[in-house]
Amino acid sequence: MIAFPYQKEHGFFLMAGPCVIEDEESPIRIAGTLTEICQRLGIPFIFKASYRKANRSRWDSFTGIGDEKALKVLDKIRTECDIPVVTDIHAVPEAAMAAEVADILQIPAFLCRQTDLLEAAAKTGKVVNIKKGQFLSGESMGFAVDKVRHAGNNKVMLTERGSMFGYQDLVIDYRNIPVMQSFGVPVVLDVTHSLQQPNQSSGVTGGKPEMIGIMAKAGIATGADGIFMETHPEPSRAKSDGANMLELSKVESLLQQLLRIKQAL
Repeated sequence: MIAFPYQKEHGFFLMAGPCVIEDEESPIRIAGTLTEICQRLGIPFIFKASYRKANRSRWDSFTGIGDEKALKVLDKIRTECDIPVVTDIHAVPEAAMAAEVADILQIPAFLCRQTDLLEAAAKTGKVVNIKKGQFLSGESMGFAVDKVRHAGNNKVMLTERGSMFGYQDLVIDYRNIPVMQSFGVPVVLDVTHSLQQPNQSSGVTGGKPEMIGIMAKAGIATGADGIFMETHPEPSRAKSDGANMLELSKVESLLQQLLRIKQAL
């Protein structure tokens, strides 16, 4: 697990995995592959997958395999791969339930101002990763950090995931990285959700995965403490967010490039 308070000499860490637990087998294979890659490269690794997706455009979009079953998969990954895991929570009662398995509780961007949710996550004693709302400035995220700390938990991170640009695009303001670091917390750059193209007429979010490498390199160059990405062996077959995932076979090459940039800095 990354140490808190996070120290720059740790280098950057990686949060990665599929968008959601799709079944009982493939997330374990993805976690094993990513663990091996990060061990070879000396990069601290946190496995990411939502046990349930609550924010969907269409009623028939895939949301998960069932909370209990998905949390058991996350627990198995945590134990068998000996790695920390992060998962989203969406409502106050979910905090304690997810905390039984997860090392980090993630607050989705659309919910980053929900005081009760932030406080519930904080009171579990777990690390709380708050994703910056697409509608908020980096400066405004200081209030979200304050809510977690006021609830008695200093283990908090922030994740930059882009800002809305019109109705169907996002842009990254890299100034938000040092701005949010000024609150004394690690800042992660989400290089896949930042490339989403939401509000498509089909009701399925689009994306620009060919830009993931560029965004990640810029993030490391501007001092991000961690990189967040969603990955899948076959993004076109992923049941959620496939349009902006990095193909699993391309992860190691990108991480090698990011290490060279970090070393140059």
